[in-house]
Amino acid sequence: MVVPVRVNVGPALLLLELGSIARGYVALDAMAKRAVVTLLHAEPITPGKYWIALHGGEAELDEALVPGLEVAAGQRIDHVLLPYAHPDVLAAVAAGGGVRMGAPEDSVGVIEVSSLSAAVRAADAALKGAAVRLVDLHLGRGIGGKGTVVLTGPLEDIEAAVAMGAEAATEAWLVATEVLANPDAIVSQAVVTRRR
Repeated sequence: MVVPVRVNVGPALLLLELGSIARGYVALDAMAKRAVVTLLHAEPITPGKYWIALHGGEAELDEALVPGLEVAAGQRIDHVLLPYAHPDVLAAVAAGGGVRMGAPEDSVGVIEVSSLSAAVRAADAALKGAAVRLVDLHLGRGIGGKGTVVLTGPLEDIEAAVAMGAEAATEAWLVATEVLANPDAIVSQAVVTRRR
């Protein structure tokens, strides 16, 4: 059963990404029938993918994941279950994965991946592992179904966060990482004004 979005349902976050839109609806139905979860997002994205984001208790999401993976079968692209998602990652996913959380104030790190789930894993690991701030988590829309994570903070923390995020995303999904030690003000402007 899917319940309406509530902010404080549980600390866990689940994303399931499929290569078939039709199969995505079936997976969502199977997941909702198995456990009480909160739906954050379930929709098609380019290029013909379907992503599901659920929130709730770890046990409930773990239970919902089982039929989701069974139904997804060969259409599963990637998934992630974060038992204790970083609050900024959870907020960004709840906002649809196109959230900008302010302008960069220091050095900037960018992680680009080819999976939404990998982007969420990367953002969560980076934020938990170093004293950095999430500036942008862009999931899927307008970027061919990829994900990007933009972070800001002191250079040494950005370097550590980007390395941890890239490792969490895994090499299979990693497209690129970049660190800008002293970005021009136009970079901050570009991040803040990016269209959703």
